[in-house]
Amino acid sequence: MDRKGNTMYVSGMRRIVTAGAVAVLAGSGILLGAGGASAADPTPVGAPPQQSAPAPAPTAEPLGKVVANGGLWVHQEATTASKRLTLLPQGTVTALKCKKNGQDVGGNKLWYKLGAGKPGWVTARYVQNLAAVPYCR
Repeated sequence: MDRKGNTMYVSGMRRIVTAGAVAVLAGSGILLGAGGASAADPTPVGAPPQQSAPAPAPTAEPLGKVVANGGLWVHQEATTASKRLTLLPQGTVTALKCKKNGQDVGGNKLWYKLGAGKPGWVTARYVQNLAAVPYCR
């Protein structure tokens, strides 16, 4: 018989593949004997259990994307009359700390205070907020 229809050949190949998989798992430490630790418990046998403090959850600030053609000026205060600090190019995604009412720009009185330790305010009229932004306290 040729190899295509030979059941013994397929069965033999399964044994070879299975034996290879067992060897790989045993070599990696994943496959252990009945008396040892399991893959779910990597603590060595006889070692004292380790206590770890839970990691603090990161407090990520909401993000906003600049949608103004030509970019958006960052101002020192929530008004276009205040000093310009920098220009954010269109498409820039930036952290937003909070929002407050300021000068009306195009029918929108909201302004966002920049987050991530950056100074300044941008008008919400030209920022697409990507998450809810809280009001400033």
